[in-house]
Amino acid sequence: MKGAVAAVIAILAVISLVAQQGQAVTCGQVDAALVPCISYLTGRGGDSPSPACCSGVKTVKGMAQTTADKRACCSCVKAAANRYADLKDVAAQSLPTKCGVQMDIPVSRTVDCDK
Repeated sequence: MKGAVAAVIAILAVISLVAQQGQAVTCGQVDAALVPCISYLTGRGGDSPSPACCSGVKTVKGMAQTTADKRACCSCVKAAANRYADLKDVAAQSLPTKCGVQMDIPVSRTVDCDK
């Protein structure tokens, strides 16, 4: 059941992205895309991110096309990471690689998104 809910959220995030192209990236879009990653990032989901999580990572990468979008995504990811006290930093930093995605946006609580 949780997997189905996560998949629906990921699909809605993609639909939202397509429907709003040309508009600024919002934290709601980034959060919705990365919801399936929470269990992996907090150590409750095993050693590998789920396919739904990796789909969300790819969605976030797709949102971050311009410098402004990359900064917005970075700020949203940083804010989301800071909401989870039990977030595992090693899991967060390895997430893009484990999903096979080259990201310019680090998943970190301390990253300077202006650089």
